[in-house]
Amino acid sequence: MIWIIMIAMMLASWLVSWRLKSKFQQYSQIPLSSGLTGREVAEMMLRDNGITDVRVISVAGKLTDHYNPADKTVNLSEYVYEARSAAAAAVAAHECGHAVQHATAYNFLKFRSAMVPALSIASRYMQWILLIGILMLQSTPIPLAIGVALFALTTLFSFVTLPVEFDASRRALAWIDRRGIVTTQEHGMAKDALKWAAMTYVVAALGSLATLLYYASLLMGRRD
Repeated sequence: MIWIIMIAMMLASWLVSWRLKSKFQQYSQIPLSSGLTGREVAEMMLRDNGITDVRVISVAGKLTDHYNPADKTVNLSEYVYEARSAAAAAVAAHECGHAVQHATAYNFLKFRSAMVPALSIASRYMQWILLIGILMLQSTPIPLAIGVALFALTTLFSFVTLPVEFDASRRALAWIDRRGIVTTQEHGMAKDALKWAAMTYVVAALGSLATLLYYASLLMGRRD
């Protein structure tokens, strides 16, 4: 049963990723009526929220957009940085939504950030510990139990990420409407693009949970 769920999650992940790229490509072809680039949208949203210590920079790759709280940068992929489309505006505003969360000490973002040091250590050793745990399962359950605990931490991180991402999109959509960045039709495109981006995090969290249940079932089976 667990294997069926894991395979279903893999297929769902592929489908959502394909759908996101398809939607982004579709909405990238439609010029933004306001004529603003992703960079200009980002800089405007930061100014409107009184954020003056965050830089907007361009990074290589596609769908590589992210906010880095460590150096306070909104990193926009090359296309989003320069493009004048509803998709670019949505992504740029979404990443600035994270900057606003940081500036206003949004609780879920604070919690997720506090988890990062422990998560970086866990992710470095987790796969090796799980492998050793499975190989040694017949003699001792301790390594696998440790691996399951570490994997549980990564799964928790995946689920804590969900409200952070949904809130950033909510802030982005509210702001681009209030500021008149998009028309009613463009708002629908922006909302749809961000919805599919958020779905990638939902599928990742569910996939992590399914994998955790698989390892936990191995551990419980050994104890039985």
